[in-house]
Amino acid sequence: MDTFSVIIFVVYFLGLVYITVYCLMQSHLLYYYKKNGSNLPKEPVEVADTDSDELPFVTVQLPIFNEMYVVERLIENIANFNYPRDRFEIHVLDDSTDETTRIAKAKVDEYKSKGYQIDYIHRTNRVGYKAGALKEGMDQARGEFIAIFDADFLPYPDFLRKTIGYFKDPKIGVVQTRWEHINKDYSLLTRLQAMQLDVHFTVEQKGRFSGDCLLQFNGTAGVWRRKTIEDAGGWEADTLTEDLDLSYRAQLKGWRIAYLEDVGSPAELPSEMNGLKSQQFRWTKGGAETAKKMLPTIWKAKIPLRQKVHGTVHLMGSSIFISVLLTAILSVPIMFYIEDLSINFTYGAVFYLAIVALVSVYYVANVQASRGDDGYFKTLFKFIFLFPMFLSLSMGLSLHNTIAVIQGYLGKKSAFIRTPKFNIKGLSDTFKQRKYLEGKISWVTIMEGLLALYFLVAAVYGPTTTGTYAFFVYHLMLAFGFGAICYYSVRHLRLRR
Repeated sequence: MDTFSVIIFVVYFLGLVYITVYCLMQSHLLYYYKKNGSNLPKEPVEVADTDSDELPFVTVQLPIFNEMYVVERLIENIANFNYPRDRFEIHVLDDSTDETTRIAKAKVDEYKSKGYQIDYIHRTNRVGYKAGALKEGMDQARGEFIAIFDADFLPYPDFLRKTIGYFKDPKIGVVQTRWEHINKDYSLLTRLQAMQLDVHFTVEQKGRFSGDCLLQFNGTAGVWRRKTIEDAGGWEADTLTEDLDLSYRAQLKGWRIAYLEDVGSPAELPSEMNGLKSQQFRWTKGGAETAKKMLPTIWKAKIPLRQKVHGTVHLMGSSIFISVLLTAILSVPIMFYIEDLSINFTYGAVFYLAIVALVSVYYVANVQASRGDDGYFKTLFKFIFLFPMFLSLSMGLSLHNTIAVIQGYLGKKSAFIRTPKFNIKGLSDTFKQRKYLEGKISWVTIMEGLLALYFLVAAVYGPTTTGTYAFFVYHLMLAFGFGAICYYSVRHLRLRR
């Protein structure tokens, strides 16, 4: 047994341990979710359906940047809130550099002429990106509470009436609602995204809320108490996930976040691969930046150990992609070193706990908690069909997301690249020939294609060369995952031409 093979095995083993621990922590959130603890609200708190002067004044902030395809529907939707018109104002915080500025201002002027309290606030410097826009917008906001919506959201008219009442509890600083999906059935890509987001907005968010763990404001579809933002130090732009950062700072100040699983806010999922990649890059890199920034403070804080542990796993969640990528790449030489290392895979059965935990979490979120019109068995059949593809594409994104995580931990700064939306709602809609699509193939996409070939060769020649089929299905899934990510990245670039 040479030193090189031992090093490979140790790194591979540690990667499996990290993945297993992460999945087991997810199953602990599932336990909290199913337990539905006493921390959850017991009674509905929707405010009265009257134009009462006692209702608090709310500022609705709409931060946008180059959203020409969806900005009109956004403003129209918010203006349709059934909250008393004299008790809320709308601020369109526009950093755009294209025709979005003309479209947004015209729509604001239209509603202002109808008597709505609505203002168009345009910046030309983009300092601090979204966090900077929200911070500067606070100077002009009159509301005791601040509701925030990204450009792709279409909340229901009763959104404010269903959320504001929770602030009767003076400890509640934030109310976050569940994301719904306008275009879930548009393509395989949107279905698989919905599968992951439904886990976050059921098991993860409600599980953390039920278990009295630290959770997060998701950047949109929620309401802040103005005093909470100010007490926590305000919006800061030193991470790409300003929402996650402020969430933790607020909770460490003693404020609580109320998560409402039963209140949905529809939104548009990225419909093309490069938009999804930009979103994933921002989320994973921002998560690593926030972990680097906040973990020392969390472990020094006088909070329960449970909150520290789950908070650490939460903030370091994006690091799972490093382990996924390492174990994937190293599985090929491991396959050839099995005899040399005298590995007994019987003892590796403990790592199957990770698979069991992961399947359980996704089953509960996407089958048991499903809000679709399909019956149980049809939903279960779809889940059985889609889940292996979801795993494959998640592994296929591991290279792209690992780069983002490493950059986050190393402190390499990058711009806030927003995810373009194209007003995709039904199967007849298209993003072909639209602006905002990427125009060149990146080196990461090329590497994803090479990794697809790497795992395909391993799947084809590995069993005949080594005599073991232990990695055969795994390598096929990796080949499919990296291949699909590469294929759609290139295909969606070509749509621009």
